Amino acid sequence: QVHLVESGGGLVQPGGSLRLNCAASGSSFRMYAMSWYRQAPGEERELVATITSDGDGRLYGDSVKGRFTISRDNTNNTVYLQMNSLKPEDTAVYYCNARRFSLQYWGQGTQVTVSS
Repeated sequence: QVHLVESGGGLVQPGGSLRLNCAASGSSFRMYAMSWYRQAPGEERELVATITSDGDGRLYGDSVKGRFTISRDNTNNTVYLQMNSLKPEDTAVYYCNARRFSLQYWGQGTQVTVSS
């Protein structure tokens, strides 16, 4: 069982930056691939970024490549999403996800709003 808690969301102006944090509790965090997803009103949930369990592999959605960076700290059971050059279309609820084989866990989400 893995419990995920996101933080770091908020209101930011276009061009600004935010860092999202996802703190995980439970055993074997380092065995899970971790991802960030987002969902805007009326839209489907989409993958933003994924990082492998050892942190060596990363995958990004096309809309965030070059602007967002995912990282993890397996000592402190935390995964991060650094978001730079934010755009209004990045506005969404951002969710943390842990996955290992058929097991999957979600956080409750954190709102990110990009607006002037």
